[in-house]
This record gives sequence, C-alpha cells and structure tokens, in this order.
Amino acid sequence: MKRLILLVALLSVIMILPLYSLSLSTTGYHYAYGQWSLVGDRLVQNDLKAGMARVDIPFPQSGIVTYQFNVRYEKGAEDDAHAGFGIHVFVDKPAKGKAWGNGKSYLLWLNYDENAKGITKGLSAQVYKSLSNSKMELVADIDLNQYVYLLTEENMSVIVPVKMVINGFNGDVKIYDPTDPNYVYVFNLGNTSALRGNFISLRTNSASFSFGM
Repeated sequence: MKRLILLVALLSVIMILPLYSLSLSTTGYHYAYGQWSLVGDRLVQNDLKAGMARVDIPFPQSGIVTYQFNVRYEKGAEDDAHAGFGIHVFVDKPAKGKAWGNGKSYLLWLNYDENAKGITKGLSAQVYKSLSNSKMELVADIDLNQYVYLLTEENMSVIVPVKMVINGFNGDVKIYDPTDPNYVYVFNLGNTSALRGNFISLRTNSASFSFGM
C-alpha cells in the first residue's frame, strides 16, 4: 500500500498586506487532544491513531489575516490509508478537549480517505463552519484526486510552506500553489458578518504531522 503524504501545497497562498500575521512560537499553546511536543523548532503531533488531535494557539484575528507556517508528514496512515490535517481560523473560544467542532470558527481541512462517507473519496479538501464544539456544517468539498500522483515515497520528507490570506470582512480566501505562482484557488467562506477570532487551532487525524516556520 502506498505510504501517505498529503498534498499540503494546495494550502499555500501569496502574501498580501495583512492586518495580523501568524507565526508559531514556543509559548501559549493549549494541547487540547493528541500527543503534542516541541522537537527543536517543530511542533509535532505524535499519536498515529488520534482522531481530532488539536492544539490551540492564541492569535487575535480580524480584517485581512495572513497565516504562515510549514507542515511535514512524519509517519502513519500506512494501514488504513486515512489521514488529514488542517487549521481552524477565527476561533472565538476553543473546546477544552477532544471535540468534533471548535467553538465558532472555520476549519480548512485536507483529507485522504479511501473509504470516506459524505465527502469525496481519496484525496480531497473541505471547508467546515464550526457552530459549536459538537456541530459543524460542510461548506465545501473539493475533489483533489487529480493530484494523487504526488503522494509518493520520495515526497514524504518534504517540508511544505503554507501561507493563507483570509479576508475576514467578506470571507474571501486565496490559496496559491507554491510550485506554480501563477495558479491561485479562490473561494468564499459564506459569512454574512465580519469575522473575528481569538485563537487558531492546528488539527490532525490518524497520522503524525509536524509544524514549524
């Protein structure tokens, strides 16, 4: 069975002038669920079986926000070919522990699941609107199976930069492919009022990923 590295390149965007800019630091983390640790300059989620693993990071957000970090697949997902990671943005108040939702927020999620139900099977991306710690609505489901060829053994150790720009006023999101600066994916969160948040949350499922600058 092929080993899994997720196509994080699809979560990378070009810089625009931000009102706030995110960078990972070594203080202020809330490890909500999973086995998280700081290894050198990387934040690692080590539990290969943890679903809904999450770390919350204080980060005030309003207006046009730039989120910038990098991510690397570490291990896991060989047995069931199922793993994912993503980021909750504009989180008002994060859940204290393991939870399906995460306060009021939006989750941008990248997923590989050959047996998915309710979303695209294989490689896909989702946007969820979190209404509470127990309820989320699916805003968008995007089929990415045309990029499955990138999930190779050679790509497993690649550190992929992630830069996202979200306009909290109108919900516009820009996602750029770091391998092709001329390609941009644009979508809208569908919010009817300006977004504000106090936290961001990094999230993983059924595999180990590390995050850094």
